[in-house]
Amino acid sequence: MRSQVSRVSLVKLALLAGGALMAPSIAQAQDAASAETQVAAEEGAPAEDAIVVTGFRQSLQAAINVKKNAVGAVDAIVAEDIAKFPDQNLAESLQRIPGISISRDAGEGRAITVRGLSSQFTRVRVNGLETVATSTDGASSNRDRAFDFNVFASELFSSIVVHKTAEASLDEGSLGAVVDLNTGNPLGGKAGFTGVASVVGTYNDLSDYVGPRLAGLLSWRNDAGTFGVAVSAAYQKTKVLELGNNTVRWSQARFDSVDGTNCFTTPNSGGSYRASAACDKAALAFHPRIPRYGEVKHDRERLGVTGSVQFAPSDATKFSIDGLYSRFNADREEQWGEVLLRSNERSINVVNPVYDANNNMVSATLNDAWVRTEHYLRKSKTEFYQIGGTWDQDVSDSLRFTLLGGFSKSDADIPVETTMIFDDRDAQGYSYDYTDMKHPKLTFGTSVTDPANFQLAEIRDRPSSVVNKFKTVQFRTEWDVAEGFTIKAGGMWRRFDFDTESYTRDTAVCGNGGVDRIFGTINCSSTSAFGPTAVYGIPVTAAMAQLFNLGSAGQPSGNTNSWLVPNLDATTALTKLYDRALVADAGNIRGVRETTKGGYLQFDGKGEAFGLPYALNAGMRYVKTEQSSYGLVSGVTATVARSYEDWLPSMNLALYPSESVIVRGAIAEVITRPSLGSLTPGGSADGFNFRVTSGNPFLDPFRATNYDLAVEWYFAPQALISVAGFIKDIQSFTQSAAITEATFAQTGLPVSVLNPSSPAALNPALLNQPIWTLSTTVNGTGATLKGIELAAQVPFKIFTEGFLGNFGLILNATFIDSNADYTVQGPATVPGGALVNMVRSAALANVSKEAYNGTFYYDDGTFSARVMGTYRSRYHEGASGTGNVLEGYGSMFNLDASMRLKLTDWVEISLEGNNLLDTYRYRYTDIDADRNYENNHFGRNILVGARFKY
Repeated sequence: MRSQVSRVSLVKLALLAGGALMAPSIAQAQDAASAETQVAAEEGAPAEDAIVVTGFRQSLQAAINVKKNAVGAVDAIVAEDIAKFPDQNLAESLQRIPGISISRDAGEGRAITVRGLSSQFTRVRVNGLETVATSTDGASSNRDRAFDFNVFASELFSSIVVHKTAEASLDEGSLGAVVDLNTGNPLGGKAGFTGVASVVGTYNDLSDYVGPRLAGLLSWRNDAGTFGVAVSAAYQKTKVLELGNNTVRWSQARFDSVDGTNCFTTPNSGGSYRASAACDKAALAFHPRIPRYGEVKHDRERLGVTGSVQFAPSDATKFSIDGLYSRFNADREEQWGEVLLRSNERSINVVNPVYDANNNMVSATLNDAWVRTEHYLRKSKTEFYQIGGTWDQDVSDSLRFTLLGGFSKSDADIPVETTMIFDDRDAQGYSYDYTDMKHPKLTFGTSVTDPANFQLAEIRDRPSSVVNKFKTVQFRTEWDVAEGFTIKAGGMWRRFDFDTESYTRDTAVCGNGGVDRIFGTINCSSTSAFGPTAVYGIPVTAAMAQLFNLGSAGQPSGNTNSWLVPNLDATTALTKLYDRALVADAGNIRGVRETTKGGYLQFDGKGEAFGLPYALNAGMRYVKTEQSSYGLVSGVTATVARSYEDWLPSMNLALYPSESVIVRGAIAEVITRPSLGSLTPGGSADGFNFRVTSGNPFLDPFRATNYDLAVEWYFAPQALISVAGFIKDIQSFTQSAAITEATFAQTGLPVSVLNPSSPAALNPALLNQPIWTLSTTVNGTGATLKGIELAAQVPFKIFTEGFLGNFGLILNATFIDSNADYTVQGPATVPGGALVNMVRSAALANVSKEAYNGTFYYDDGTFSARVMGTYRSRYHEGASGTGNVLEGYGSMFNLDASMRLKLTDWVEISLEGNNLLDTYRYRYTDIDADRNYENNHFGRNILVGARFKY
């Protein structure tokens, strides 16, 4: 807890305030730092003269104006620049800003990383109000502070402003950036009616589906400019295929036999391990846990509506009410053909294993293998809405205030998350070959298209929900004390509520002793109603199955590409899955309430010192965080409350050595509050990986001191070259701490918290074995992140006229160096032994060392064309599991393009392309050994449309 202002903070504040107080006695700085534009950027809206923009090059100039006129480090995308690029959502629009990279799901941007720090460290405001939008798309739901930008269509917003440096008047909570998303500003438009509509058809060449993308804006302002109304809407429906392979990580384990050498005193189960060169080598090497190919269908529907009403009864008073609604439906269907080595190695015989230099068993033939096919369906719906109001009042020529308040809610619901599983648990002749890690060859020796070889072995359903709510009230004042000197002060109250619930209907069809978990009394091994062959499940019939054919997934020749999967309608009806009672998923019934109260004092000055014009702001922000978190501990709800305080000084300084050059510097103390998943008491028990994870409600925030220095050269209209350096001195970040070689009994948790279909639940003997890892999250040591941003915006018209003068380039690059020590679990060193704790130095999680973005454009006012490429180097996401060290994603390059032709002043046609190279997304499960986690592609998107403007 920081209940006192540190001596260093006081010294900083005194120096900053002293600099600001010099302003009244110094000549006024140049108009580039006008208070009106600066305030607009701080409040999350660009200046009114930057909103009404037509044409790509004009929008680039408007964005430059926002950047140039700010005192701190600000980047922006304005007006038609968003709507006129092949961006599926806001994340893809944001990646064009220097220092921003994105992560993708289903081939579409979802979250952003700013200057090497992940979306967890970025705060997002919509129309000035902080909020969180949570989607359930992708491989997992978002149960954290990260903002999912794929919830919103890019057409709904008039500008995006990214604040990369802190100010006392800017909301706290970010080590990376504060992102302002701004919708309509009807008083900033022309008098009368304005209407814009676009109709686009989107085609994905992998799914072979054409879907609509529609958007419209209707705005009206009276002649006097005192009343305005704007409404916009956007709708999109897509179907995308994701094809590729997956291993669900790699692991070590002892097998039944290796090349005919028995590894145990008794075959298949029981007995004791018999050490040998062949068995030991296989046991200590890593093998794929669930090698598989498959298909993921993403069926998405996105609807967004915004509304804005503004009333200015006088030049001194303005009232605004803004509303935003978004609905994002996403169905995800997966079909896999695989072998379940995970936890079943004891019964598997390995033949002809091949090992590589990274201790991987990259190929082998397996007998007595568990062949499995899965059919998965998740239906999800995210609804987001926000309503906010603003009162801007000029009390006098020198005093003004803003009262801002509002409410937002993001409700991400998964009513259905079903998996049905067919097993053949004594398959012969299965082989895998990962010599080419990205494109393995997987071949089934036993027929996987014959229903007689399978039994319905497991059924799962895991409904869940995540709800985020924000309530905000802010009061901001500004007093122009003298020419070039303004004092800003304000207070705020904000309440954030996060609640998540998860339940399961999972079961093994037949468990230990042959007891049928579905029907209660049937012994599947002898007297089953389904016949004497029902050894571990329900024998599959043709009516229960459907044939799956794998498309173009990057597989080599000789790969098995067809197999049976469960028919979801038939198998759920047979097993009455949805009639089963819901069982609480204890680790995911939890929540956090954070109430923040505070205020700020900031001095803004501009003037001239020693003949050098300058503009600066300096101040202190105080915030008190009251936190209450709850979770289930041994089935009982436990609540933990705490509070802490922070004093956050900051300063931004801009120097103007010439009319075209700006030198910027900034220093600030900043915080990001801990991950929501780590703050709640209680935890989760993983009976598949033998791991129990508990929360830590006493975690401290991430705290850091940020340093920034930049030089910007505005050498011509629409032109810019800039270099920015930044250092983030992070005093503390969280990491996992673990105890190995524990038994489940040591946790004190009931067996009922385990998933009933997990190996630990099905085999009680595993509960008393010292194979469990108990982990929690703790505050770790600090780390330092350093980086450089390079950016250039060069219209060719500054060099030549005519045709060539219509071309231009936008380039940016970011280079980051960071290092942190991670306590992780490395490989076991003896066959069957526990994983070994180790310290691994690496870059900070989610940090790419290099990122590039380039746009080559042509615009003559009638025809425009653009090609954009984005590159992000390899990065890790943090600790892995099963002995792997730090997992993450390989480097990725994406190419997009756009062409537009203006037929008349009010009609424009377009042809656009997204992901034109059909880039594969490669994920690794160990940063050193580069073991395959998955390698998938999503197809190209081609968009053909027309835009109408009145």
